[in-house]
Amino acid sequence: MLVFAASDKGGTGRSVTSCNVVYRSALAGSNVCYLDFDFGSPTAGSIFQITDAARGVRKGGLHSYLLDTNVAPTGEAKRIDVWSRSARASLRQRPPGSGKLMLFPGDEDGGEFGPDKEALRRCVHLFQALDEEFDMCLIDLSAGRSYATQLVLEATADPALRGVTARWLVFHRWTRQHIPAAGGLVYGPNGILEVGVDAGHDRERLRAAIKFVRTAVVDPDSVELSGLRPAQVAWLRDCDEDLRNLAATWQVGRSAVIGTVPLDPVLQWREQLISDDDVVARDIANSSTVEAFGELSRRLAVDDDWIGA
Repeated sequence: MLVFAASDKGGTGRSVTSCNVVYRSALAGSNVCYLDFDFGSPTAGSIFQITDAARGVRKGGLHSYLLDTNVAPTGEAKRIDVWSRSARASLRQRPPGSGKLMLFPGDEDGGEFGPDKEALRRCVHLFQALDEEFDMCLIDLSAGRSYATQLVLEATADPALRGVTARWLVFHRWTRQHIPAAGGLVYGPNGILEVGVDAGHDRERLRAAIKFVRTAVVDPDSVELSGLRPAQVAWLRDCDEDLRNLAATWQVGRSAVIGTVPLDPVLQWREQLISDDDVVARDIANSSTVEAFGELSRRLAVDDDWIGA
């Protein structure tokens, strides 16, 4: 299964949530990989705490694989085993029963690039090969209407990938600014649906394969907000209701949502994987955040949640 992580704006929690989702999937026994297609800023390595890939790798990353015509397209892109290479002690030993957890980094100074026929051919081959090896491949895309998004839409429309399950997660924060941006990225001019149809996708099938993920959501009834004054809680509830109405207007309402990630202090201060140790032993992260990551990883594999995809 291919899972594409997209967002119209930066700062949505797209990358950190995606990293935590593949981490949770690996802990549950699935073989998973993470492809850093955020070509302008390939920094997923910093979330996995891979010291020498914090900003991508100096050579041999995804940029090199897709663009270097001197490298055979049947060759492999550089991969990093997170379990053995992370600088974080709790990740360095693969837990019993867990699956593979691989990072495919971008190149350190690669930058964005427009898709051409050769890059497209290499992308199709890469997705084919990794889909056969892994249970889930999560491809983290550059924010906005990017070349990376155009490339993967063209690749997944190729006849060679039509039998491969492909799903889309569109991330947005729970704010007045981010909700219309997420709706516009999917439904607006030059959005995912329009570009996908131009590439050869069936509009309704592609639409069914797209779900939204709300991040940094403040629950007015959360115990973490028990210190607020009654007037503040009432105001938060009014804001929340206003946002729900706005989400319905932009077609990103409850029925289109596959996951909701609550506001968490750890993720506000540092983009990282949240381990069970962070919740239970160190008591620095909220259990509700881990539960949200776990639920999202499970729902990605539930076909009934993706009718028509």
